[in-house]
Amino acid sequence: MTAYVTDSAGGRWALPSPTAWRMEYTAGVPCDSFWLRCPWDQNNPTLPGSWVRFAADHEGQRVFTGVVDECEVSLSAAGRLLEVSGRGMAALLLDNEALGQDYQSATQADILQNHAAPYGIEAAPGASLPPVSRLSVPTGSSEWSVIYEFARYYGGVAPRFDREGRLVLTGWNDSRERVVDDSAPLISLARRDRRYGALSQVLVRDRWSGRVETVSNAPFQAAGGMARRVVTMPARSSYKAMRYSGQFQLDKSAAGLERVEVTLGEAFCAWPGDLVTLQRSGWDWNGRYRAAEVTVGMDAGGCWSRLELAPPDFVV
Repeated sequence: MTAYVTDSAGGRWALPSPTAWRMEYTAGVPCDSFWLRCPWDQNNPTLPGSWVRFAADHEGQRVFTGVVDECEVSLSAAGRLLEVSGRGMAALLLDNEALGQDYQSATQADILQNHAAPYGIEAAPGASLPPVSRLSVPTGSSEWSVIYEFARYYGGVAPRFDREGRLVLTGWNDSRERVVDDSAPLISLARRDRRYGALSQVLVRDRWSGRVETVSNAPFQAAGGMARRVVTMPARSSYKAMRYSGQFQLDKSAAGLERVEVTLGEAFCAWPGDLVTLQRSGWDWNGRYRAAEVTVGMDAGGCWSRLELAPPDFVV
């Protein structure tokens, strides 16, 4: 792997070959992140405190683009070492608050121009989201929450970032699929059932009329689940909007109920959103999944990838 940093003056520097690194990729939130350790020469012409951007290439392909959050130079019996860590480009949208405003009709171009472009963020090609009438941006909202609401609630697409650091506003690419069978270099395989965070019922209250619509997760209730939330719509809402909001909250909360964790002894074997089919002997939960989170690393044991798998239709 070759890692690069860019300083505040625009200078770009290649870092020494890393001795260990780790990169975490998600389907949107939490933000992607990276960590890297490498030897560090005291005569290096660039100063870590001036670095603002990070990029990494692996076998000729870009595998990470992000912002530098922290640098540390240490001196010990092992010599001088540098550690660099940071997050993906979504960090710029999470860290910055939006200016409160009301759109009579918010288009995709409006949202990108006002809430992404000011931070140097470009959109990946292929997106075409419909305009949204009377979109309100509350003061204090993060730029990420504005883009998420526009894309997810109204456009049905979960926004995320690609490895080039571009904002992606299109659906999953189901043309990529990884099969994990008995020939795969498996390190570990585990299934996790987690009830915490899942909702059994959502009550959606219309502030204007006082009407309350109830949406329930019947299978979770039948399994003993009991966790209710009350959502108040901010303005006059149609039955469809109320129903969709409640159902969305239920589906999103249920996204973590079932997860399978696969660790393989190879780097970059899948990306968030990719389909993964398990076909392992002696495993009770073979089938088709979607990668929700992917962590890739290199340490003394070599390269590895850990895939956190969810049902193919899980909600981000």
